Amino acid sequence: MKADKAPIAVMAHLVAGYPTTPIARAAAMGLAEGGVSYFEVQFPFSDPSADGKAIQSACAEVLSRGYRVSEGFAFASELHASYPLIPVYIMTYGNLAYKIGIEEFVSRAKDAGVSGLIIPDLPFDSDEGLDEACRKQGLVSIPVAAPSMTGARLAKLSALKRPYVYAALRAGITGQSTTIDEKTVSFINEVCSAGGNEGTRVLGGFGIRTGEQSRALAPHVYAVVAGSVFVELIEKNSGAGESAVRSAVAEKAKELSGLK
Repeated sequence: MKADKAPIAVMAHLVAGYPTTPIARAAAMGLAEGGVSYFEVQFPFSDPSADGKAIQSACAEVLSRGYRVSEGFAFASELHASYPLIPVYIMTYGNLAYKIGIEEFVSRAKDAGVSGLIIPDLPFDSDEGLDEACRKQGLVSIPVAAPSMTGARLAKLSALKRPYVYAALRAGITGQSTTIDEKTVSFINEVCSAGGNEGTRVLGGFGIRTGEQSRALAPHVYAVVAGSVFVELIEKNSGAGESAVRSAVAEKAKELSGLK
């Protein structure tokens, strides 16, 4: 992308505490230096339903040392304080939030400076009160739309006029590469327009790894979401220390953001 064009908005996924909290901090610094627009902080969970091998392994490694939800909130709060211009969103699974209590979980997210929650296994029409709790606290609950959803169900979601929807660009789990083609664009357009809700901000992700993919997707979404590619870079470079992680992550973030 040429320098005179606006950067691509990128939501970058981090697993809280992976592989250590200092390394996770270094990765966040690299993401910020690379121009990402949003942090998506995953609270590790033992039985994920949407995560591929890289993120599953990262979560398992963090949990093996007894990582607590309180540490996840502390990490999210630290990011908010360190990078106040980059909104922080928490991504996790319903069981973890439900165990604490949905309202309590949302309240703690609010206290940490978090802007919203993404909990993919809580359906938009059976979310245990997540959206209501978020509204009360001034946060957003971001539902997930998948290509496997029927047109009628997409219309039902869109009719709710949620501020944001996460569009999973293909069925399956994260990590595998995704082709941005006419079918992908058609699905995104359906997410936007079903039920007449063209104002929804669509976050598009699943398998985004290259600047080429990011550039192809950017005209059709509010922000491009990338996760496994960063987790893999952290794993690959963590043995060389914080500086190596920071540098590798920053370079990839610049690529996806169209800054190089």
